[in-house]
Amino acid sequence: MIGLISATAAGAAARDRLAAAWPDRTRVYEGPVADAVRRAFAECEQLVCFLATGAVVRIIAPLLADKASDPGVVCVDEGGRFAVSLAGGHGGGANELARAVGEVLGAEPVVTTATDAVDLPGLDTLGLPVEGDVAAVSRALLDGEPVALRAEVAWPLPPLPVAAEGAYTIRLTDRLVEAAEREVVLRPPSLVVGVGASSGVPAEEVLGLVETALREAGLSVRSLAEFTTVDAKAEEPGIVEAARRLGVPLMTYPAGELSGVEVPNPSDAPLAAVGTPSVAEASALLRGGELLVPKRKSERADGTAAMATCAVVRRPGRGRLAVVGLGPGARDLLTPRAKAELRRAAVLVGLDQYVDQIRDLLRPGTRVLESGLGAEEERARTAVEEARKGQAVALIGSGDAGVYAMASPALAEASDDIDVIGVPGVTAALAAAAILGAPLGHDHVSISLSDLHTPWEVIERRVRAAAEADIVVTFYNPRSRGRDWQLPKALAILAEHRAPGTPVGVVRNASRPDEASRLTTLGALDPATVDMMTVVTVGNTATRDIAGRMVTPRGYRWQTAQEGAR
Repeated sequence: MIGLISATAAGAAARDRLAAAWPDRTRVYEGPVADAVRRAFAECEQLVCFLATGAVVRIIAPLLADKASDPGVVCVDEGGRFAVSLAGGHGGGANELARAVGEVLGAEPVVTTATDAVDLPGLDTLGLPVEGDVAAVSRALLDGEPVALRAEVAWPLPPLPVAAEGAYTIRLTDRLVEAAEREVVLRPPSLVVGVGASSGVPAEEVLGLVETALREAGLSVRSLAEFTTVDAKAEEPGIVEAARRLGVPLMTYPAGELSGVEVPNPSDAPLAAVGTPSVAEASALLRGGELLVPKRKSERADGTAAMATCAVVRRPGRGRLAVVGLGPGARDLLTPRAKAELRRAAVLVGLDQYVDQIRDLLRPGTRVLESGLGAEEERARTAVEEARKGQAVALIGSGDAGVYAMASPALAEASDDIDVIGVPGVTAALAAAAILGAPLGHDHVSISLSDLHTPWEVIERRVRAAAEADIVVTFYNPRSRGRDWQLPKALAILAEHRAPGTPVGVVRNASRPDEASRLTTLGALDPATVDMMTVVTVGNTATRDIAGRMVTPRGYRWQTAQEGAR
């Protein structure tokens, strides 16, 4: 919950705008300002104070305890010009809150945290438990000193300016180790504990078994990702409570699935009880990984039979491949999600000219793998290979990456061993349509006239089908020096079913500085004026030129009414 506090009418107006934008996330605190701030500080995860920063500093100073537990505090001035991250920038999320407040109120976010100021991800903001001297290692990164990354477990980290060797170290491990001097230890959630238990097992017995198994194997409980067990034990109170106390989800699987997992220690007891010869080992191994701790039983002080078993598996970090559409070229048509993925990626793969468009958005330490025209399959393979190494990868393409771009070859190479995230982009067809008016107001289709990958016979069949179906057509790759006959042929096919006066929109370099567009007709279009940087949109029989804009009605009743009015 975000507490909102104001002192004046102007502050209250801005406060109410924020409350209206986030009704389920905010709570307005009334009454004397100092009391309101103190109550919100105690009750909320974050605060937005529409007050002077000095006043807020004096109020919260005695309340501050630890940056890991203090709420994030943002101050907004009376004029609503600035949203200042005052306290809890990382731990309390005040930096991101300041940016979010700025978007709602039109205020400039002010973030003074050192790593944010130079666009480095904070070591305590990576979503992983962190130990050691975060301040010293962060300062070394900021000062450009060599910081070594020792990744004992592959994990998709964001870009960090690290070196092979250095006086400072970032260690990525699930091992039970203490951070050395000048070292930060990051704990990836790589460990899975499978649990089997008799009915009525105490939570303390499950907890004791799991913690002992991890400790004796030299593994950190802070790298525990989840508990696993059989469906029949999904509501076993002792298992459920143990998972809750350790703060991990409980995943359950049908006995039939578990019985198909090959394990080193099958047993007749679970087979008779729940229908599978293994619960602990099989459930932990079901989704793959390395068995670090084979099945072991709990030990009871009174010498009675153990009621719990566990096994520990290390799952490899899944690489992350974001296939990102950059839009038609204009920076303001690059989506916020695309920008976020570019900043998150440790490895960027793309066509050199597209990389140049967004190079300034990349964080320090991003590894860029760029290549020239005609290497689409190679780029796709490279991106997938890097993701399989456990990297966070962004593969970029123009427009929408799934439309005549990189998503298809990449997903053809990828399997289910990596996570794939699609990031949509504004296509050339949509950008051109917005310039022309509303040519795509009814059913429409995009067809590429390039026969480099598709036989012309197939392309022609598709053009003819669109012509006969009276569908608006946008042609991609319409004409090049070596392919100058395809567009005239396609237009001739459309002309068999549409009048010469059918509106045609021609847009070159949509949204770019040298953008050019014109509205012509099917009979008047000169294909020689079209090139590969152009998209050509041909209307259907209902499309009209209205005040110089190309408009296709949403329904044909509109067309009939217009003709009747004439």
